[in-house]
Formats: sequence, structure tokens, C-alpha cells
Amino acid sequence: MLRKLNGEIEKWEEADPETPVVPALHYIAVTAQSAPGSDGKYRLRMPFHQIDTIQKWAKEIDGLAFIDVQVGLSSLQDELPRLTKYLESPDFHLGVDPEFSMKGGQKPGTVIGSFNADDINYTINFLAEIVRKNNLPPKILVIHRFTNDMVQNYKAIKKVPEVQVVIDMDGWGGKELKAGTWKRYVYEQPIQFAGFKIFYKNDLKGNSKGLFTPSELMKFKPIPMYIQYQ
Repeated sequence: MLRKLNGEIEKWEEADPETPVVPALHYIAVTAQSAPGSDGKYRLRMPFHQIDTIQKWAKEIDGLAFIDVQVGLSSLQDELPRLTKYLESPDFHLGVDPEFSMKGGQKPGTVIGSFNADDINYTINFLAEIVRKNNLPPKILVIHRFTNDMVQNYKAIKKVPEVQVVIDMDGWGGKELKAGTWKRYVYEQPIQFAGFKIFYKNDLKGNSKGLFTPSELMKFKPIPMYIQYQ
């Protein structure tokens, strides 16, 4: 995995030599589940020792670590505080996935979930307080998105100096489909920073044009500053 990451870093350094490339590892620390579990929340909290391993690997490559949260029938208010000790580290950042926030009580994976501005503003306030309390550099907050309803009332999402908000275009498919999703939910509904996700396998399903290259992504408006490979 790390060798493959290094290969992607080299491609980005060649495509955009003026922008420093910072490697990162992105780990889903709370995963949505198809079974309710003992508390009926349809999510599984991964053990801390696995998060510790990701942090160790990130330090070995002089990179960042992201922990991602899929709340299921739980909430950000219940899941984020238990991750505080990691987010107090300057090299740890956060991702949240509206797809698996099941506000209607459905089983994750049966419908696409959502976060609204209140959910995201709670997260921003939570991260900002950690930054201020510990005198840290700004936290990056990645919000995955590929439909309109996944992020509701986006204009009410607050901007604070302690948190850098990235909308990560998380949909998979061919180039035309992904470019259209980008236009609707990143370009036309901007918040702060833009991100783009590449799926090594799913983006190639029924697609003969290959994956987006760094040079091609550099032509997008706005230019994506966060790139995720899966």
C-alpha cells in the first residue's frame, strides 16, 4: 500500500511541482454495519490499537492520518468525543461520511444518508475547540459527498480559522459521470476546499477511458487540494 502511495505522490509532484505534496493515510475508525449490534446503532467502533497502527505508519512516511466516521444510527455527538485523544495530535485529522448517517432509522446501505449544516457545524465547533485548547495548527475536516441531499443547507456551514473544510467528491464511475457530479456538488455548491476520490476498481467498471490522472484533475475548477485513492 505504501509503495503504491509513493507512486501516486510522484505523479502529483510531476503534475504540480509548485504545490507541496503531503502523504496521508485515511482509516475508517467507525464503520456502518448491516446488523444492529448490541446497542442497535448499526455501527462498529474499531479498536484503538488499529488506529495506533495507522498513526505509526503515517509518522513513518512523514504524513498525516485521517480517521473517518460512519455513524449509522448513532450520531457525531456520540462518536467524536471518544476520538478526542487522537484529534489532539497535530498530525491527525477527521473525515465524516453522510452516506451512512441514517436519520430515518433505515439500515445502512439501503438508502443514502445525510448530514445537515447543524451536524457539520457541531463537528467544526468540536474540532475548533480542540485546536484552541491545544494550540494546534488547523484541523482538516473531510466531508464525503456524491448526491445533493447528502449535505443539506450547505450555505449555513460555518467557516472558522481553526478548521479547513473539504468537500470530497466521493462518487465512483466513468469520467463523464464523475465530472458531472463534481460540477453539481462541488463547483456549484462551494464551501471552502475541494477534494476528489479515485476508486482503482469501481471507476473502471464499464469505463474504457481509464482513471483521472493528476494532470486532468488539475484542470478542474476549483483545483482539488485533497486527493483520496481507494
